[in-house]
Amino acid sequence: MPNIAALLKSEITRVARKEIRAEIESLRKAVSAQRSAIAALKREIAEVRKVASKGGQAPKVEASPGDAAEAGIQRRFSPSRLAAHRQRIGLSAAQYGALVGVTGQSIYKYEQGKARPHAATVRKLSELKERSKAQILAGLQEG
Repeated sequence: MPNIAALLKSEITRVARKEIRAEIESLRKAVSAQRSAIAALKREIAEVRKVASKGGQAPKVEASPGDAAEAGIQRRFSPSRLAAHRQRIGLSAAQYGALVGVTGQSIYKYEQGKARPHAATVRKLSELKERSKAQILAGLQEG
């Protein structure tokens, strides 16, 4: 007959290790995110030092006139609003994605919040929301 105390001790050890692994996983993710943030801050500091060493003048960036208009506009993305707009128009995710230039699967992931669109895609989505249903349907038939 096995020793009950030894079995109990081994079971407690096993459960404790399992719990510790679960806690450590979330800490690993947090540390990874913090390391990424630190690296980004270090890059930013290096850039600021570089500008400061040149006499405090920021580097000039050439921009096209279209970029100037887009740069001032902050666009926000909302998964629920994307889903509501697509349903209001009555398009499938594949059709909606074709209008924006992404796949239907991407649209589903955007709506569920599992993925975030790039800035260019957010801009296309907002432009699509500004158009009327008739214009959107006409654009779908063209493409």
